[in-house]
Amino acid sequence: MLSRHELQNIIRGNEPSWKGEIIQTITCHLAREKRAIQANPESKQFRIEEEEILSRFAEINGLWLDEPDEQFFIGEGAEQRVFGHSDPSYVIKTNHALFYACWEDYLNNLLIHNYFFPHLAYELLGFSKTGEGLMVIVKQPFVQTGPATNLDNVRDFLVANGFVHRKANDYFHPEIKIILEDLHDENVLTKEGCLMFIDTVFYLMPDFWD
Repeated sequence: MLSRHELQNIIRGNEPSWKGEIIQTITCHLAREKRAIQANPESKQFRIEEEEILSRFAEINGLWLDEPDEQFFIGEGAEQRVFGHSDPSYVIKTNHALFYACWEDYLNNLLIHNYFFPHLAYELLGFSKTGEGLMVIVKQPFVQTGPATNLDNVRDFLVANGFVHRKANDYFHPEIKIILEDLHDENVLTKEGCLMFIDTVFYLMPDFWD
């Protein structure tokens, strides 16, 4: 049974998250520290100060990593790049959180994803810096590409689990108060007849904490 209360506790770090302990720790730290930020939350300066908080955390906790080796590059989308892993059952993904107004929203997305899809959970490995700014590096189980996903099956699955279709490939859950977007056939694969949600874009609705 999906529960907004349970998801609230996971994001607050009050309940365990599958593969997400370090994500919870970073999310809670960022939420505390960013209260001192004076900039407008929608401004570029706000995001810069968020990244400074995360950079200090990474430095203190030994979470700075080198960028993945380009020889293991597999592919990329609008939001991330994908690399092979020494264990072929996993892939490495790098993300600048470009789909999110702030880094806290991106980290919340990882926790929500792991709540819904623990078999495809993200593990946060660390951070790196590029010319584009701060970048997170995560690990996720690899899913072999199968037949093209029928998006009608995606809609039927989500509706059966309480989501409401908004438009195109976007949904929301009126009880849990979350939004799920960008579910095209490269973000949801099909393996042996099962839908595999490998890339999700979750947002909290404004009244999520009510």
